[in-house]
Amino acid sequence: MKKTILLLEDDHQLSETVKQFLLYHDYEVLCAYDALQAGELVYEKHIDLMLFDVKVPHQNGFDFLHDLRSRKIQTPAIFITSLNSVEDVTRGFDTGCDDYIRKPFALKELLVRIESLIRRRYGTHDQKIDLGDGLYFDIKESLLLQDDKRISLKAKEAKLLALFLKRPLELLTYETIFEALWEYGEEPSHGSLRTYIKTLRMIVGKQRIETVKHIGYRFVKE
Repeated sequence: MKKTILLLEDDHQLSETVKQFLLYHDYEVLCAYDALQAGELVYEKHIDLMLFDVKVPHQNGFDFLHDLRSRKIQTPAIFITSLNSVEDVTRGFDTGCDDYIRKPFALKELLVRIESLIRRRYGTHDQKIDLGDGLYFDIKESLLLQDDKRISLKAKEAKLLALFLKRPLELLTYETIFEALWEYGEEPSHGSLRTYIKTLRMIVGKQRIETVKHIGYRFVKE
């Protein structure tokens, strides 16, 4: 079944470009050019994922998503915007977005981010992920293998690698990582997280895990 994407973008040319690209990749696309139109579609249609610009008429994208989240609407959302400061990105995640893409962006990257969120929401059948050069990670068993030989990882390192591989190219905030790795009652540690990142970089390659200063990390496919 095709997934339906709501695209809130007031630049008609960009909206049409993104729409046609996503239609080609077998998504249904509902276009809105201001927050009022987007609000009507949210409540009238079934939507699987939302793409929001921030600078749109009637209500900015940040406030619009905040209002949706306050009404318990948890549909995955990605901001696509020219706002690119750390404060803007932080505000975007604080309002409840799942990812944040700065303009200009490559349509292929947008597709990867969308597919990552779709898999996260609706699941995936992939169990063994090829990392190249004979390196594999078995999601189901939480095992890292090099030429079929197990590479020892601490429990939180394995959890972190699984999180990266399930959400490639997605910016994972410190809060998201802490919630995934640390159990209730445990005290999250930035120092420990940096150690886990260092270990994984030595295994999969330093360039595969990007640091987004003051926010978190992103796993990049080669």
